[in-house]
Formats: sequence, structure tokens, C-alpha cells
Amino acid sequence: MAYEPRGDHGDRGGHDGAYMKMRGRRPVTDYNATVTHWLRNRTANYKGGYTGESERPSASYIVDMIPPAGRPTSAADSIPSKHLHSSLNKIKHPVNVVRWTPEGRRLLTASTSGEFTLWNGTGFNFETIMQAHDSAIRALEYSHSDDWLISADHDGLIKYWQPNFNNVQSIPAHSDPIRDLAFSPNDSKFVTASDDSTLKVFDFALGQMESKLEGHGWDAKTVDWHPTKGLLVSGSKDHLVKLWDPRTSRCLTTLHGHKSTITKVTFEKVRGLCLATSARDQTARVFDLRMMRDICLLKGHEKDISTLLFHPIHPNLLTTGGMDGSLFHYLLDTPNPPIGQALTVAPYDSLDPTTAPAQSVWPSHRLAFAHDYAIWSIDWHPLGHILATGSNDRITRFWTRARPGEMNVFKDRYHIGEAAAEAQGTWDRRGNRRQRQEEEQQEMEDEMDALVDQDTLKQQAAGLSGIPGLPLGGGLVPGLGSGAVIPPPPIPGVGSHPSAPPPPPLFSLPGLNGAPHPQLPGLDPNKPPDPAQLIEIMKKAGVPLPPPGSLPHGLIPPPGNVSLPGSFPMPVQPPLLHQPDGDKNDGGRRRAPLPSQEESLRQEQRQGKYTRAR
Repeated sequence: MAYEPRGDHGDRGGHDGAYMKMRGRRPVTDYNATVTHWLRNRTANYKGGYTGESERPSASYIVDMIPPAGRPTSAADSIPSKHLHSSLNKIKHPVNVVRWTPEGRRLLTASTSGEFTLWNGTGFNFETIMQAHDSAIRALEYSHSDDWLISADHDGLIKYWQPNFNNVQSIPAHSDPIRDLAFSPNDSKFVTASDDSTLKVFDFALGQMESKLEGHGWDAKTVDWHPTKGLLVSGSKDHLVKLWDPRTSRCLTTLHGHKSTITKVTFEKVRGLCLATSARDQTARVFDLRMMRDICLLKGHEKDISTLLFHPIHPNLLTTGGMDGSLFHYLLDTPNPPIGQALTVAPYDSLDPTTAPAQSVWPSHRLAFAHDYAIWSIDWHPLGHILATGSNDRITRFWTRARPGEMNVFKDRYHIGEAAAEAQGTWDRRGNRRQRQEEEQQEMEDEMDALVDQDTLKQQAAGLSGIPGLPLGGGLVPGLGSGAVIPPPPIPGVGSHPSAPPPPPLFSLPGLNGAPHPQLPGLDPNKPPDPAQLIEIMKKAGVPLPPPGSLPHGLIPPPGNVSLPGSFPMPVQPPLLHQPDGDKNDGGRRRAPLPSQEESLRQEQRQGKYTRAR
């Protein structure tokens, strides 16, 4: 999709001629204009299809870009080779799951801290954050009707969420961590996969388990429901892929092809004819459900494959994420063998498709340095023009296809690495550090403009339900209505609350309640002595000197507005905490301008420092 930078670049003066600080560029997608351009120029297929201008490798043809839906048979044009933006939370945690909202306006991420984070789908800036679970979130799934969201965590707990992220129900589904879940085609049921080696099918409306699918000999790591049929697929730590009938809880068949733990299984959503699996044996396989056998063997990864996903528009485009942070894109109808590798034949083109070996397919595009650590989750935008990735390096990244005429995208640090990119001049280590600082500054500005600040403690203390700024559902959920929040108990002496009486003294002090206090020899009470003279008198009388900040024994403390002379300063009582809803005139600490550093700079310059102008 087309995108453009935004922000001030420091080419204009500020107020009173002052130079304004340059703000870093942020890529912004403009898919509305692209989709509108395609809808305006498309015609029926028998009339020629799309009648607009074809794209050419020049920047002037950016306006002629069309969405992936305009080219359903050209998957190569939708490969996301361009890095758009990297999003980081203020408090960074590994990102376990990334999911686009059904309308594609926001990206929802779930981390090991149990937090939901919403990122804008156009400017990729932070919007809001909330504490959703008490443990690490392992799975997220939107219903096909786009009305519900379910999440599962490391404690085996499942939660129902409305689109405004109002928690409706919690179900203790498993005693072990839940690794994956999926909705049925009509959203009436969902299935979970857990480390207890079982799959459970739940009735969504009742929130009750209907059946338990047992057959795996080890942890069940992943599960998926066919988009149109009553068919389940699961992958386990026992290296097996099983297909199930959810109505009878019976295993239909077992697919053998991997030699290690199955990390991800997913059905192809466009036609529903293929099944893709990945494992920790550095390979992924594509199975044809009509023949119940593997037809493609995906190679190229140097480390284990952690996740994979089909494109929502192109059924022959498959994306995989590796444990080493690599991101590969495969065109299943293009083997693309490297130099020195023999081209293999697809089973469909062989004499006996049932016994022919699977065709080896290598990636058509490689992002070998997409992340620093394992990629746990990937998700396509509903329009298919942006790919989001969440990784163990605590970063969420957005990718899209390059604009017409952009060729340097294949020489950035995500394709060839930092050292090679720095040698070719496409990446600067110092400039990247400066860019990272600018991105962090932009994130701070985004937080100031966001719906809710990333201070989850304040949200919990205020008892907030849902996310401010997002519309509530049609009706109130029993037990989760907008009730009055009970204010915390007042703190004595803070704000407008009345101060508590001081505690009584533990023992009587001399000089209080009219009792005469002892006098030091040689001390006239009518004439206050000099501090040096008072110290000399105390030494002659054998009275020990008091520690700093205290009074000599037998002296009455003066009023609060009178200070002792000399070396007997009174200890200052620390200021009380200030409540936002308290009295504005309670004498709390106010903001004041910082002291000038001009004199300090002049002193340093007299010593020969900071003399050269920058």
C-alpha cells in the first residue's frame, strides 16, 4: 500500500524566530486512497477487469497502486519486503500474540505480562494498554462474526471479551497452560489445546466443556478449526499431526512427516483445501486434504520454525517465522531452488500422485534479520497489505510491500544484516541510535495523546472496566455495569481532609505545662548568647554537644516560623503528599523554572572546558 512520512522536519522557524526541534519521520499508510482508486477503475472480468494504469518502477506510479484484492492471482506483488515501523511498549515484555482487529484499524498484541496493547493500524502509534490476565497470554482469537474475542493464558484460564475489551466471563478450562485455541465456523463452539496433552471443545454460549479429545502422547501445542467444515487439526510435542471429528471426538487420521515438536498448524482460509504445519526440525509442510498427504516441503530455514500463516487473499502465499528471528515468504507454485539444487516435480505432475515425493520449495523472499530473537506470532491485515510480527525481542514490527521505484529496501539491515548494511551505506549505527531516540520520543508523545496512559496501576486503582474512548456494547452485562467506585479512605493531613490530632507524648518533658526547665550556668535567659559562646558554656558545664539538627537538652523548641541562629538548624518536616482532588491551596510543592546554568558554564569555560562551539 502507499504510505507517506508525516511530521515537521525542522525547515521552519518557531515562535519569535526560534528554531523548532526536528521531529522524526513516521510512515503512515494510505490504503483508503488505494482501495478507492481500485474500486473506481475496476470492471467485470469479461470486460477486461482492471482498467487503470499499470504500476511501473517509478515513484510517480505510487498513486496507481492497488490492494492485493485487485490482483488475486499475483501473489508476488503482495510480498511485504518493506519495513514500516517498530513499536515498543514503555515497559517491554516478549510479545506472544499479535492480532488485527476485524475492521483493521488497530493491532492487538498480548505479552508475557498479561497485558493487551492496542496500536494504531495507520500510524502505528500507541493507543492504549490494559491488564487482561494475571499470567502470560498464550492465545487470542476473534470470532468470525467479529463480535467476540477470547484469550487464554498460562494458568489455563479463558476469558471472553467484547469488542470494547469489556471482560464478560472467565472459564478455568485447563490446569496446565493453554497453547492455542480456535473458533468453529458458526462461532457456537471453540477448541483449546493445552500442555495436559488434551483438546477440549467448549460451548461458547454456555461456557461449558462439551467433549475432550485425547490421543496425543505429549503436550498439545497448536490447534485449528477448518473455516467451513467440522474438522479439527492439532499438533503435539510427540511429533504427530492429528485430524479430528469434533462431533464424535474421534481421531480421523494421523499425519507423519515431522521429526520434532509441532509448533504450528493452520488451514488455508481461501479455498480450504490445504493444511500447513511447522516443526522444530527446520522444515514446514503443506498437506492436501483431498489426498491426505504432503505436497510441499518448505526448506531454507537454518533454525527451527516457530510459526506460519497463509495470506488472506492469495492461497499460494505462505509466511513463516523462525526461532532466529528470520521471516520467509514462500510461493507454493514457485519452487525457486537455489543454485546447485535440482528442481523437483510436484505430485500433481507425476504419474502416481499418491506415492510421489513432496516438492521442495525454497523462499521467494527472505528477511533473515527481521527480529533479533524468535518470532512467536504473525498476522496479516484483513486487506492483506500489511504484515505484523511479534517477537521474543519485545518488539512489534509492521511490514508492507515496497513502493514503485524503491530498490534500496533489499539492502537494509533487515535483509543483509547491520554490518553489511553499514558497509553499503544503507544503515548508520550512530544514526540508528539517534533514530531510536526519536522513535522513543514519538512513543512518549503518542502516550500523551493516547486514550489511556500505560500506568496500569492507576487503572486498577480506579476500577476501570473496558477501554475509555471505545464504544460500549448494546446492553449492560450483569455484574459488570457502570457502578460507583468506592473512594479510598482519606489520609490524615492530606488535601482538604481534616488533620488528625497529634499523638500524646510518651513521657513528660521539662519545660512543658508550666514546669521550669533547668538553666545552664552562666546563661542569661533575657539575653540570647552567641552560638560560639553557648558551645563554650556547654563545654565548661560538662553538657554533651547535641547532634546536628537537634536542640541542647533542656531547651524548648521555638515556634515553626522562627529558626535557631548559628549551628542549631531545626529539622524541616517533609511536605505531605498531594492529592489531585484535594485542596489547591494546601501548600503542596509547585513546579518552578529550573535555575540558570549560565554561571556554571562560565566557570567551566574559565577552566578551559567547553570552549569550542558545537
